[in-house]
Amino acid sequence: MFVLELTYTAPLDRVDPLLAEHIAWLDGMYAQGVVIASGRKNPRDGGVLLAVGDDRAHVERLAAADPFVTAGVAAYRVTEFAATRTAPELAAYREQPAS
Repeated sequence: MFVLELTYTAPLDRVDPLLAEHIAWLDGMYAQGVVIASGRKNPRDGGVLLAVGDDRAHVERLAAADPFVTAGVAAYRVTEFAATRTAPELAAYREQPAS
């Protein structure tokens, strides 16, 4: 599982015009089953996505395709972790840590 922390690298007046494209990209990530939760940070200086997948390079490529990133107004920090405990509703995403 991955935590993707999005940080704006440009002022909001450059970010906001790209919001519809970013949301469309997010919709695609949800449809593919890659993103399972997302939202804005508070204060609004970026966002956080919770993503699933076995291939970090694949998740990083998807993040690089975010319109915010391709337009140069944001950057992602990707953190991989083993979700060994979850709420019952997320049981399908539980993992065993690598030995």
